[in-house]
Amino acid sequence: MSAFEWQKSSYSTEGANCVNIAAAPGGLLWLRESIEPEEILAAGSGRFHGLLTAIKKDRLPLRGARR
Repeated sequence: MSAFEWQKSSYSTEGANCVNIAAAPGGLLWLRESIEPEEILAAGSGRFHGLLTAIKKDRLPLRGARR
């Protein structure tokens, strides 16, 4: 996994809890959190776009999250 170029979100700070993204073979996008970099979520561009849209519109159901 270290062969991929991971990019940190511009909203992440220099500390922990950073979100990283990398382009993977076959047009997939990989997402990981810096605290647990071995846990990777793979998504196609359409699904990733849907995830970002849901987050921006505050339509993502988050378990255990405080708002």
